Amino acid sequence: MFRHKIIKSTLLLLTQLESFTATNAFGCPPPARLRRLVQSVDQGESSIILLPCCYDGLSARLVALNGFDATFMTGFGVSGVNGYPDTQLVSFNEMMSAANSVAEGLASAALEKAKFGEGDAPYTEPVAIPCIADGDTGYGNAINVKRTVFGYARAGMAGMMIEDQVSPKRCGHVAGKSVVPFDEAVQRVKAACDARDEYEALFGKGTGPLILARTDSLVTDGFEDAIQRCLAFREAGCDMTFLEAPQSIEQMEEYCKRVTGPKLANMLEYGSTPILPPADLQKMGYTMAAYPLTLLSASIKAMQESLQLIKEGKPTFDKILSFGQTKDVVGFTKYAKEEDRYKS
Repeated sequence: MFRHKIIKSTLLLLTQLESFTATNAFGCPPPARLRRLVQSVDQGESSIILLPCCYDGLSARLVALNGFDATFMTGFGVSGVNGYPDTQLVSFNEMMSAANSVAEGLASAALEKAKFGEGDAPYTEPVAIPCIADGDTGYGNAINVKRTVFGYARAGMAGMMIEDQVSPKRCGHVAGKSVVPFDEAVQRVKAACDARDEYEALFGKGTGPLILARTDSLVTDGFEDAIQRCLAFREAGCDMTFLEAPQSIEQMEEYCKRVTGPKLANMLEYGSTPILPPADLQKMGYTMAAYPLTLLSASIKAMQESLQLIKEGKPTFDKILSFGQTKDVVGFTKYAKEEDRYKS
């Protein structure tokens, strides 16, 4: 019987290896998984990576449970659910706490989807989708940037975005932002890349978070300056670039044409950038499309409408999930199975 189980497990493992793709890669660190996804898109093997942005454990779980391949932890969202605008009022420690919650949410969703440890259920290798974390300006000088990279790496983040705004920074689609000088911006990105490499030297290949280098200089210093910054960020070693708030399709096309490597498009509804279908963005040259406020904005709208109904003394059934569905989404179903699993 024991020998039969070994043979069965071996055959199952071989089947999994044969069906290996970038999206179901198992047994590798989150940064390595993200790198495989990015490479798969750039090599024309996969569709553009869609990144619905999360901000806590619940929103992370929802993204994962709904079948997306990756996500992004948005600083705007983390600030918002803490009751603040995205003006860097939230500290590094608060962002780290959010990153830990996001990582736990992604892990729990992966285990649930795989039915891992559920008795005789068909065995599937659990895969937690990778998350890119918002590193804002790095929370200080270049040394602080390096500490931020290490912190997010320990929290299980697959990548980190670093930007060139003056601290305290703000949302890239609002008035009043400014950027640091060109050379300082490049050194900030270089520090992040060095931290990525140092983390890998300590903990192994594929463990260092991928660096997404963002510039906000288009609005403050012009389109050409923004392009030159992206090019310099690539020379400094960043893995991906992000030109924030292009104001036309022509600017988006020019950016994709002139800057090498993976690129992120920011699809902020009602923002400064044209909202385009994912297929059009990929054809243009983008690797990833982030939806930074869709989940936060949708939840605010739903809460406002529900509050108004309560205020008017009207039922809210059309606005909410059933109690059973709510319990399932937050993890009660899985918890009950785990509780039964360890009953003495």
